[in-house]
Amino acid sequence: MTKKLAGFFGILLLCVLCAFTTLFGQGYIRYQRELKLQPLEKAVEAYTGKEDYVPFDQIDEDFVHAVISVEDKRFFDRKGYDLIALCRALYHNFLARNFIEGGSTITEQIAKNLYLGGVINGLEEKTAGIFLMKVLEKTYTKEELFALYANMNYYGDGYWGIRNAAKGYYGCETDDLSLAKAAMLAGIPNAPAIYQLSNGYEQAKERQEWVLLTMLNNEYISEKEMETARTEDVHPITKQQP
Repeated sequence: MTKKLAGFFGILLLCVLCAFTTLFGQGYIRYQRELKLQPLEKAVEAYTGKEDYVPFDQIDEDFVHAVISVEDKRFFDRKGYDLIALCRALYHNFLARNFIEGGSTITEQIAKNLYLGGVINGLEEKTAGIFLMKVLEKTYTKEELFALYANMNYYGDGYWGIRNAAKGYYGCETDDLSLAKAAMLAGIPNAPAIYQLSNGYEQAKERQEWVLLTMLNNEYISEKEMETARTEDVHPITKQQP
């Protein structure tokens, strides 16, 4: 009986290894094809070359902390991709024989936006994204990647990029955001159609309070700072209350 069980698990392990080998092989081929069609530097330059592009040192620190807290809290500390999240996602996807769980790291979201149309529809694209993440983090600093992420995101109401969002909603530059406004903008890209301030202010305010709470939990702000930010009027300039 013991030998039969050992044989069964041995075959099962071999099947899993073969499946993962095939999976990564297909993803690697897709990764190479994407880079051949558009080299990484050219894909990135499509964003960094824009007049409204904002470098990292011109982005408000509270906004950086807000995004990190809700999107990828180990972003600046982690070297390479998040192996824990990656293995968990691959395991769940393999069991389901489909793509049911995506990556949540900032670098993976950048890879999706640059090469995979902003979405990942299958396991091949997921694994291609892993290889793209690796080359991104080898080529650019974390600060450069964060700036790229903030500049490529959509903030609703026609505002692409953090500079356009800061100016459009609040009439200020990206390095002049209050904590309350920074947390407000940081929460919008998760679901712009829901959180855009023209018609989703109440939902966005709830999201902002969640962002502030995560910042508190990650020790970026104090309870007093959180409470002050929660009471600040963060209506956009076109909808300021009398």
